Amino acid sequence: MMSAIVTRRDNTMLALKDGLYWGMGHTVMLVFVGSVIIISRVTIFSSDIIEAFIGGMLVLFGAARLFKREEPINFKTRHGLPFVVGLIHGLAGSGALVLLVMSQIDDVLLGITYMVIFGIGSIIGMCASTGLLSIPFTPRMRISRVIRSVATVISAVLCISYGAYMVYQHI
Repeated sequence: MMSAIVTRRDNTMLALKDGLYWGMGHTVMLVFVGSVIIISRVTIFSSDIIEAFIGGMLVLFGAARLFKREEPINFKTRHGLPFVVGLIHGLAGSGALVLLVMSQIDDVLLGITYMVIFGIGSIIGMCASTGLLSIPFTPRMRISRVIRSVATVISAVLCISYGAYMVYQHI
């Protein structure tokens, strides 16, 4: 999903900011739900519906990028979409695993420490991945429209394919 967003950037710094907002959204959701788990000791959590929803979003964003349309959801802020993607992503995948671990930690301070360390790592990792994903779309790579077009099509097709696979696996 982020590759479909980052391919619209012609500046690595903007892509890194997307990664920062993506990681912040991911961390905010983890801290929110993790805090609920720590405080209430609730352990009911299933990420299948969320994973399927994310798969649908991947298909939607990949198709929008493939057909060179704007994002299917129009956000007023430049990085609002990556933040929302991060919020949703915080409940799925690695976020679901973190929340499962949170339900097993009895010490509140240890649970908070775990969430903070994981959140910082998520933000750093997401900044790094969006920075790397942006390289084919920087001004230097505009030398060849063919390379840029091929990279865009590949990222869109991978986004659609993986999204469809996620929906199939989780519904």
